[in-house]
Amino acid sequence: MRTYSAKPEDIQKNWIVIDAEGIVLGRLAAVVATRLRGKHKAMFTPHMDCGDNVVVVNAEKIQLTGRKRKQKTYFWHTGYPGGIKSRTAEKILQGKHPERLVLKAVQRMLPGNRLSRKLMTHLRVYAGPHHPHEAQKPEILMVASMNKKNTREASQ
Repeated sequence: MRTYSAKPEDIQKNWIVIDAEGIVLGRLAAVVATRLRGKHKAMFTPHMDCGDNVVVVNAEKIQLTGRKRKQKTYFWHTGYPGGIKSRTAEKILQGKHPERLVLKAVQRMLPGNRLSRKLMTHLRVYAGPHHPHEAQKPEILMVASMNKKNTREASQ
């Protein structure tokens, strides 16, 4: 018996909507990364784009466990000497682009290669409850009901 390898014409891409309200960030990112990669499908092939298109709404209402909201720090470098900058998760969530927290979490759960950069183009994250992808007839994925640890009550 030979190992199955998916061909581009065999791959079917679905659209999925996930409501991130009250969901723990890391658990949401793990589910989204799995769906983007296509590991939930029986025809998964590591070197092919087998995943689905994922739309995440209400990213501004994401939850973090413990003290991560105040203590988790995101760093970046401007490219200039002494140009390291940082921002806490709380500042990002209160800022202009709270959806970047979800984008970074998912990006860091994918392997760092060409394929994962392509997979990231299939992820759309919106801070509010509305999205412009109704024409694709997306299915709703209830992440909160998958495991009781996926949700957290709003704290602070």
